[in-house]
Parts: sequence; C-alpha cells; structure tokens
Amino acid sequence: MSAEDGADVSRSSLVLGDVIGSGGQGEVHVVVGGPLLFKQYKDPARVNGDALADLVAFRQALGPTDRARLDALAAWPLSRVVEGGRVVGFLMRRAPAAMMWRTSAGATKLLELQYLIRPSKVAWQEVSQPTPEQRRALAMACAEAIGWFHDAGLVIGDISQANVLWTLTPDTAVHFLDCDGFRRVGRSPVQAQAATPDWNDPLAPSTEASVDTDAYKTALAVGRVLSQEPYLDPAQELRAVPGCLNERQEAAARRLFAQAAGARGARPRPSEWLTALGDRGTITLAAVTPRPRPSIDNSVLDGPRIRTPINLRTPGLSRRG
Repeated sequence: MSAEDGADVSRSSLVLGDVIGSGGQGEVHVVVGGPLLFKQYKDPARVNGDALADLVAFRQALGPTDRARLDALAAWPLSRVVEGGRVVGFLMRRAPAAMMWRTSAGATKLLELQYLIRPSKVAWQEVSQPTPEQRRALAMACAEAIGWFHDAGLVIGDISQANVLWTLTPDTAVHFLDCDGFRRVGRSPVQAQAATPDWNDPLAPSTEASVDTDAYKTALAVGRVLSQEPYLDPAQELRAVPGCLNERQEAAARRLFAQAAGARGARPRPSEWLTALGDRGTITLAAVTPRPRPSIDNSVLDGPRIRTPINLRTPGLSRRG
C-alpha cells in the first residue's frame, strides 16, 4: 500500500502492528507490510473530515519538485482512513531513519527538538550534539521550513519541542510531525488547535493559529536552538552558544528575538531570520580581472606616411587681382 493517489482507505483493509506513539488526540500504529503509519483518532466525532481531505488534496495538487520537498519536511497526511462512513484517521510516512536515535538499552526514539534545546544529559548521551556551526544551520533550517509552509499558504499552529525532528546526517535538516494540525490560511482545522506549554503566544488564545502566532513560535524555536535554553522567551536577552554566531549575526538575532515580543503583526518573518543568520556581510569577493585592451595593428601607425596637399579652393574659380 502506498496511498500515493490520496484516495480514502478503508480501516478494515489495514493490518496494524505495534502502537509506537500516543498523544492527546490519537495513537500511531505501524501498518504491517509497508513504510506507512496509521494515526487513529481517539474521538472521531470531533474530527473535521473535510479539513483533513483538504490537506490530502494540498499534497496531491503539488508538482513533483514541491511534493518531494513537502515529503522531506513533514510527515504529511497521505490519505484519510474511513470506517462506517466517518473519518477515523489517516496514513502517513515514517520519520526518516536519520531522525531517530537508539538508547543504551536498544530502544529507538525520535530525535525531537528537545534534545537540541536542552543541555545534554546522561539519559541521552547517545545523541550526538551539533557543533556551533551546525547549531546555527539547524536554526536556519527551522526558519526555512516554516517559511516554505507559509509561502505555500499554510499555517502550522503547534510548533514545539515535541513535533519537530532534526538530524546532522547526511546534512543538517528538520522534519515536522503532527501535520494534521496544519491548515490552509483561512480554512478550518481538522481538530481543535493543540497547544504545548511554554510554546504559546502570550498575545493570542492557545486555540488560535495564524501566520503571526507561527512567527512568534518561530522566534522561540530559533532562539532556543541558538542558545540551548529550553525556556528562553523574547522578554529575555538571546545569548547564543559560543562560536555559533559572528558579531553581526548575533546583533541581528538579538534584535529580531526582542522584536518578537512586540505587537501582533510586527513579529519577524522566517525570511528575516534567514537573512540575520546567513553569511551576508562576510562574503569574500574575488579580485576583478582587468578588461583586456583592444589589439592594435602598429604597422598602420609606424609605416611611411604620404601627405598630399589639401585643396581648399572651389574648382573652376580663379583668383581676382
């Protein structure tokens, strides 16, 4: 089963394996015989099936390049799962293997953002921590992904330490979970908006999701990744991990982080974070090669010159005495 065509799938056609995750709104099951997972809602009566169909249709409408980009960035709903005439869940792909880690006891866990924004602990000593440069790259990857979603006309809603994964191999990258919490701008959500403590916009109800609340949470994600401080908020000064930012980048990041504490509509957008954290301002320009002079035929200038008088008189006229 691939679910690539986006068509609804009957619950009775699925052979389910272990439950590998559980949250307030549903449980995630392994689908036996393939690479897919099934998220089963705990209370299907609260599910907006049309809104879920809208997310499935969004992916189907993308061209090959954008669809591949979406699949790399998110565990997106591929198709709805129905039973008895109602929507009971959806199918999605597993998280990339590079975004998992194995404990000393042999258990496999998702490499969630919490392992990036908190100081290292013995309990997760098997998680490889990034270099300062990789930490900056991961902060930029978060902002870039959120910017891509916004450019596509989507609102994320719940951005937190539990639903963003990351990796250092083969390159720095992030991956979003719980994507049924996304919605198109101006559209209804699949379920009531989920909220994560310490990740809420203080100027908006926890049930609200908009590009502006996403902008505030983007600042939290970027600032907490850069500082390795899990509770840092824009009312505090951003202090990046030593070696993470140069002087220009740190000044720009501090300015944007403080700006996120301002009025709604004035929060920095993802593109502003990319400019602040990027290498602009430290670009080394190559020396300009002088333009070659035109070739000159010196024989034209160095040969014998024949001068002839110039007759300024009009032919046929004589001089009168």
